[in-house]
Amino acid sequence: MKKILQYFVILLFSFSTVAQNEIKLSNLQCEMLVNPLGIDVLQPRLSWQIITDKSEVEQTTYQILVASSAEKLASNNADLWDSGKVESNASVNVIYAGKKLNGKDEAYWKVKISTNRGETQWSEIAYWSMGILTYADWKSTRWIGYNQLFPGDSVSQFSKLSARYIRKQIDLNKNVKKAKVYIMGMGLYELYINGEKIGNYVLAPVPTDYTKNVKYNVFDVTSQLKQGENVLGTILGNGRFFAMRQEYKPYKIKSFGFPKMALQLDIEYEDGTSETIKTDETWKFTPNGPIRSNNEYDGEVYDARKEITNWNNVGFDDENWLNLTWVEEPGGFPEAQMTPNMKVMGEVKPISIAATKTGSYILDMGQNMVGWLQLKVKGNSGDKVTMKFAESLKEDGSLYIANLRDARVTDEYILKGEGEEIWEPKFIYHGFRFVEVSGYNYKPAITDFVGKVVYDDMETTGSFECSNPTMNQIFKNAYWGIRGNYKGMPIDCPQRNERQPWLGDRTTGAYGESFIFDNQTLYAKWLDDIKFSQTLDGGIPDVAPAFWRYYGDGVTWQGAYIKVADMLYNQFADENVIKNHYPYMKKWMAYMEANYLKNDLMDKDKYGDWCVPPESLEIIRSQDPTRLTDGEVLSSAFYYHLLQIMKKFAHIINATENDISHYDDLSERIKMAFNKKYLNTSTFSYANNTVTANVLPLAFGMVPEELKQKVFQNMVHEVEVTKQGHVSTGVVGIQFLMRTLTENGRGDLAYKLASNKTYPSWGYMVENGATTIWELWNGNTADPEMNSQNHVMLLGDLLVWYYENMAGIKSNPDYPGFKQIIMKPDFKAGLNYVNASYKSIHGLIKSHWKQNKSKLSWNITIPVNTSALVYLPTANASKVKINKDRLDKSSENYKTEEDRLVLELKSGTYSININ
Repeated sequence: MKKILQYFVILLFSFSTVAQNEIKLSNLQCEMLVNPLGIDVLQPRLSWQIITDKSEVEQTTYQILVASSAEKLASNNADLWDSGKVESNASVNVIYAGKKLNGKDEAYWKVKISTNRGETQWSEIAYWSMGILTYADWKSTRWIGYNQLFPGDSVSQFSKLSARYIRKQIDLNKNVKKAKVYIMGMGLYELYINGEKIGNYVLAPVPTDYTKNVKYNVFDVTSQLKQGENVLGTILGNGRFFAMRQEYKPYKIKSFGFPKMALQLDIEYEDGTSETIKTDETWKFTPNGPIRSNNEYDGEVYDARKEITNWNNVGFDDENWLNLTWVEEPGGFPEAQMTPNMKVMGEVKPISIAATKTGSYILDMGQNMVGWLQLKVKGNSGDKVTMKFAESLKEDGSLYIANLRDARVTDEYILKGEGEEIWEPKFIYHGFRFVEVSGYNYKPAITDFVGKVVYDDMETTGSFECSNPTMNQIFKNAYWGIRGNYKGMPIDCPQRNERQPWLGDRTTGAYGESFIFDNQTLYAKWLDDIKFSQTLDGGIPDVAPAFWRYYGDGVTWQGAYIKVADMLYNQFADENVIKNHYPYMKKWMAYMEANYLKNDLMDKDKYGDWCVPPESLEIIRSQDPTRLTDGEVLSSAFYYHLLQIMKKFAHIINATENDISHYDDLSERIKMAFNKKYLNTSTFSYANNTVTANVLPLAFGMVPEELKQKVFQNMVHEVEVTKQGHVSTGVVGIQFLMRTLTENGRGDLAYKLASNKTYPSWGYMVENGATTIWELWNGNTADPEMNSQNHVMLLGDLLVWYYENMAGIKSNPDYPGFKQIIMKPDFKAGLNYVNASYKSIHGLIKSHWKQNKSKLSWNITIPVNTSALVYLPTANASKVKINKDRLDKSSENYKTEEDRLVLELKSGTYSININ
């Protein structure tokens, strides 16, 4: 049976213009946003970008050719698909509609477009190949492993297991024309051929619930193989498969067994014959390599004295190595990994090194980061260097580790004693700013250490700078926090013994993140993780993949499933995630309705408005009932909101009228019951009048129209007067606060919240030395049980507000994926300038404005094949110049809305000046 996933391949082309009225292809570049080798999507979606210095360029037609070889495509022999000339302005997510593709088939494609300014030539050739599509094709490739502990290994709360070094020598008696390797290495792997590491990834593959689905990676290894003897080598680390907390609290923590792998190497020879090399019992291994332990919570131990020279190359004697055995499969279905692996994405050099009284040294990286430390050291054989990691220091200058719980976060390197030695770990990561280094018999130089920044291989797509330094530092802190918590899935924190993909942390957070990082494939993969974790009766966990067995049946946490899908649709025009996940979302909505809807209100909530700023700086959770929002208020309002999104989804996929009418009917009943029980028409407040209790019905459109302004003014009083212009919401309320204030005319108050430096605020974190976002508003003073200094959940909708409301870069919901951009900055909020950019799927969007009392200048860039609604803060067209021409003299393409002019502009770069 064919396995079809919802992921897709996007092939982006760059077109540039030459010569007067023609648009031709020049310096074409194909950018693969996912690995084009071995996808298992039978109908991939194809996209391209048009880049030109001309204005008002719109695509009118496209023609796509797809062929089974580059040679055929070069001669326009499209034996797989010729779309013909299609009258359409679609340049993203064009679905392949050619011949059925079988496993391992190859496809080469190109595109030609027409525009209102001319026709392009054929693009350069791009490529994808199909993966292994059937279970039967994998079945003949056996899983191999060795389910046994060796000396030095242990299974406990602090499990230890040495890495397994695996090799297979093969003899190829012909010249190789083409070769691809397909590998599943659990929990983590590195692959080598003839001593050369394949790929520039780290910590591969991405984590899943291995009992539900297992990701495989594909590599073209033609250039690494040669006629004659070759050696395939792998190192298997533990990852989440083994040794996070193996067999510790089995009622809570899933474990999967010993490391194992399945690999097949497909070789095509120049004479037309082929051969497949597969994992079997002839592969050999040793547990006696230098990696003595690798545990994500506790660190890596490396004994350089045990390094095995040339183990992964021809000529090595493996007579004393053990044979691997056939072992049971993990249980999950093999799937092509359609999101990139992690990589070392940057380096951080320490800013200081200081000796301690005990003879160790404290490194300050200057930035709370995620990854590991590379060291340079000299010493005698058997000397040991120990590195312990932390986010902050105690007053006496020693590491503060109480907030790490039982994570030992320690790497050890044992020297071989052969001159200068350079080392970094392979199968772990740490969240840290400070490192205590001990074991040196001399004072190390600061240049002996380099921090390696590790996260998913994705492009940074957004930039933001404004006139407020505090807001700029908050943006930088958010950037570092988000990137550090991308680990093949979005995790909550990278430092303590948790590091879990909590749903509630990303309900709105994923939306803001999408402006800074190209996180589309990461979150598409995560929706699958959620789907695979759904119970047969419809329940969804708090953490997905469900490495922790937490099924709390909340709405505000589990609602991330629907909210993230909505983000992918709005930001990336991805309808497939809705089509593929709608049945499971509908099942969960029905599950919650059947089990927890009482008197038309949702009475199930687990976490409340998590992390409300408490009344005391020393406590984690507020005990003051006036600060806390009733769980029924949260879950009922949020469920109403999700019903509106489900109705939208139903229209997108043409679901039955029964679905739509059910969502409408249930929404109306919930709104009536909610207002009847919780709306006080005398005080114009909801429930106990917390900001969260009021902002949710305002944001979701639940407030009766005639009372909306009064409820809003009451909420403003709570923020501005009662809370003295400070945040008082937790994880739920903060997701909607900034936009609700701004969209109802109080962008100045939102600006005050964003620029505050006193507690509780994001600026308070900055003022107290934060370089990422804290888990708690009082994360520098609260009890250490829960004060991670690198969380992103409290960002709420702050980043969305930065881009949409301050910069004016927003996708029109009616034209998703930034096909039409809404450019409506709040110029009166309090900023003097904003300079922001966002690389959308259609191209680069820029918004750079600055103002003084008498003048506003605004430079914008609108990508080719899109348009923008541009809102100007004046109703007088004679005061406006666009590209030095007066608006009232040069254009009729504007209208007046209240006190604003609204322009509809096509693609191009514009300089707007208003006096």
